[in-house]
Amino acid sequence: MAVHTSRPVTGAAGEDTARGTGRGTGSSGSGNRGGLRRALGTHWYAWTMVAPVVLVLGVIIGWPLVRGVYLSLTDANERNVARTIGANHIEAKYEFVGLDNYLSALGDPVFLQRLVWTVGWTVACVSVTFGIGLALANMLNRDFRGRAAYRMALILPWAVPGFVSVFAWRFLFNRDNGILNKLLEGGGIAGVPWLDDPTWAKFSVIAVNVWLGVPFMMVALLGGLQSIPGELYEAAEMDGASPWQRFRYITLPGLRAVSMTVILLSTIWTFNMFPVIFLLTRGGPGDSTEILVTQAFREAFVQSPRDFAGSATWGVLILALLMIFALVYRRALRKQGEVW
Repeated sequence: MAVHTSRPVTGAAGEDTARGTGRGTGSSGSGNRGGLRRALGTHWYAWTMVAPVVLVLGVIIGWPLVRGVYLSLTDANERNVARTIGANHIEAKYEFVGLDNYLSALGDPVFLQRLVWTVGWTVACVSVTFGIGLALANMLNRDFRGRAAYRMALILPWAVPGFVSVFAWRFLFNRDNGILNKLLEGGGIAGVPWLDDPTWAKFSVIAVNVWLGVPFMMVALLGGLQSIPGELYEAAEMDGASPWQRFRYITLPGLRAVSMTVILLSTIWTFNMFPVIFLLTRGGPGDSTEILVTQAFREAFVQSPRDFAGSATWGVLILALLMIFALVYRRALRKQGEVW
């Protein structure tokens, strides 16, 4: 039996949709508030457990960040901040200067020099660390006698506190009494000025940072390798794939997610790796190994008068550079189909 109507079906559907949209739009604000209220009421226990963590992070990270951004917009230094000398309290006299500190830092050739070396240092450390970590992970992913002992030995640098490792390497690199130069001289080779020559000093800090970073990279990549199904390698081997082809078409794609994550983390850590530079060379010889973060430290604690506003400016610029890198990195991963 045919059903007749006085108006077209599509028109009626369009009007109903428009009316529904209008009602939804009008109540979206109250709906969102109601949804938030329901979420808080339903999951109040979870919110209660999370609140202390959020509060602590806000105090430890949020407040210093806000304070640093504020100081970067002033001319605060050792001479005009609030301080107490004996029984006398001197009020702060620094003033708001806007973006003058940022313009001064970005126009300073020192900033460009530090940035170029910091980027070079980061790229060198991360690439070498990843290469060595991947090679060791592939070796330890096979069955052989003493594998557990080798794993423990390779993870050992990760277990030793960083400053202890750097001091040990500083002793090894000593020009006159270091073990490395003693071994070279025993073989008839002249000693190397590891920490006294700009080129060798850069090589030395990169080597130490790689030594410290390889265990983490190796463990992370080893976990990724063990998550790749062995059936893929067996099928490829039966099809006649060479070891290089299996590595290229199975291992590397299987490690893509882990690799992208560890490369990002290693880049951020290396970019801000203060202990290795400061404890091994103190930015020297001269300022040849000074990176951005050690320069920020020098502005606030070494030079006289101490420039707190300048140091805060360098810190904010470092944060901005890393945020830009993370955003670009994330966009590149999404274009490759990775979810991050």
